[in-house]
Amino acid sequence: MQAVEVLRQTVRDQDRTSVNIGYSAWIFIATVLMAMLIIYVWSHIHMTELEYQIARELSSKEQFTEEQAKLKLELATLKSPQRIEVIAREKLSMIYPGREQVILLK
Repeated sequence: MQAVEVLRQTVRDQDRTSVNIGYSAWIFIATVLMAMLIIYVWSHIHMTELEYQIARELSSKEQFTEEQAKLKLELATLKSPQRIEVIAREKLSMIYPGREQVILLK
């Protein structure tokens, strides 16, 4: 009888150990799955942030391109020979030199 009881006790201990191992395996699997889920969600959030940043940068590029075009037009207007001549005549009271004022150097 004693041998039977020892055998039953051994079987019970093995069942408890296998149940404990089963719980540990499930906890490990759940932890790994949660970690994978967190990484997946983080990557999507990061990708969305990058998409917004790209959109902002493209918008800035368009604004700078428009500003550059306006500045090129302004520069061309300011460098215009007609404008310079008008300023010279009206504001600086300049005139073209007469024939007697021109000296040719050889």
